[in-house]
Amino acid sequence: MPGTTTRTFDVIVIGAGPVGENVADRTTAAGLDTVIVEAERVGGECSYWACDPSKALLRPVLLHSELRGTPGLESAANQTLDAAAVLRHRNTMASEWDDAGQVEWLNKAGISLIRGHGRLAGPKEVTVTTPEGDVLLLTARHAVAVCTGTTAALPPLPGLEELRPWTSREATSAKEVPARLAILGAGVVATEMATAWQALGSQVTLIAREPGLLPRVEQFAADLVTERLRESGVDIRFDSGIAGAVRSPDSGDVHITLVDGSEVVVDELLLATGRAPRTDDLGMETVGLRAGDWLAVDDLFTVEEVDGEWLYAVGDVNRRALFTHQGKYQARIAGAVIAARAHRRPLDIRRWSRFVGTADRVAVPQVVFTDPEIAAVGLTTAEAERTGQVVDVVDYEIGQVAGAALHTVGYRGHARLLIDPRRRTVVGATFAGAGVAELLHSATIAITGEMPVERLWHAVPAFPTISEVWLRLLETYRDAI
Repeated sequence: MPGTTTRTFDVIVIGAGPVGENVADRTTAAGLDTVIVEAERVGGECSYWACDPSKALLRPVLLHSELRGTPGLESAANQTLDAAAVLRHRNTMASEWDDAGQVEWLNKAGISLIRGHGRLAGPKEVTVTTPEGDVLLLTARHAVAVCTGTTAALPPLPGLEELRPWTSREATSAKEVPARLAILGAGVVATEMATAWQALGSQVTLIAREPGLLPRVEQFAADLVTERLRESGVDIRFDSGIAGAVRSPDSGDVHITLVDGSEVVVDELLLATGRAPRTDDLGMETVGLRAGDWLAVDDLFTVEEVDGEWLYAVGDVNRRALFTHQGKYQARIAGAVIAARAHRRPLDIRRWSRFVGTADRVAVPQVVFTDPEIAAVGLTTAEAERTGQVVDVVDYEIGQVAGAALHTVGYRGHARLLIDPRRRTVVGATFAGAGVAELLHSATIAITGEMPVERLWHAVPAFPTISEVWLRLLETYRDAI
């Protein structure tokens, strides 16, 4: 490639989000010369447009909601949120969209950084077009890890460029509260952003093409969120959709025509309609893959359709589990695999080995930071039915636990365990209610540890805490069999 600067590294990582950082950290710690290629900010989607800023918006909202049931603080609950203060806090949590701190961490960890757009250019080769327009050719001695994540998948609405809709990025980084906000979607982004912006002062219209919200969680949890959103003033339109939308060049208003012919006029429209892999401009065709596709991997996170065990796809881009924490888990495994192969060490590929991504198939934890929170791991009832797995379903109202009553007067929440009746182990857990996110790790440990219910009886929950719901669930199961 004439006029191109060529550099060689042991490992090339494309994408400097939390996943890419963790891959590079593990390979560098193993003594491999590693470079990260990043076209935007070091820290990725999670740090600037997803996890951190969205939860910074939501935490004050959820706390404010809990004040309504806290004796002595009802008057504070009647006060409106200081939206400007919440947005300033969000800016701080997003590091003011400056990645200097993340770059400093890379330097301290001994990881090289090249800014620019990275593309595969053949086996173990990556070209990088820098912001200045220069082209670098990077060659990997051992591995290339694609950690490019996902981007918003937009519906085929005509005139999208003129419409200038929000995606999840604009929804988490907006500088001011829109007076009227419409959201198309029914999933996590749609419900979390409806929760946040309604509380911050927007009149939110939530347009769901589905008959209900959050179709991948237990129905009882989705129903609780739907009830609370409506109580807060969100206008939810089920079994609906957008037939067309235009932004007025004069007023800036967005005029939305729904499929039933009715019209909604708002200041902003958020399209929360799913995610697509960032592989459309990745040079996929140079290694026999198709641009825009998800990258299918094995349990060692090696790309299945590419020979030679040199190409890895880690995090959201492989579609196994679209969560930052799960991507970081994959990164730790992929980093260990890359290092072992580079040093010609044997790989222990038994289930639950540090080289095998078993948890992706067994226990993927998720928290939906709505009001109320939803925390879930493992199977849901619908998934068990769809896959033909026989489970015992155990339910309990969290509000009947003393710790919940002390947490919030009139606590509304529900818990469900799914138990394999043959092995008598927990295979799924869902909690919905204020503060339940902190119950999730115990459920994750119970599932990954394959702990029989007889052993769980001896894990005594502290009194009076919400975690006592574990005891009540086990008692309910004992009394039912």
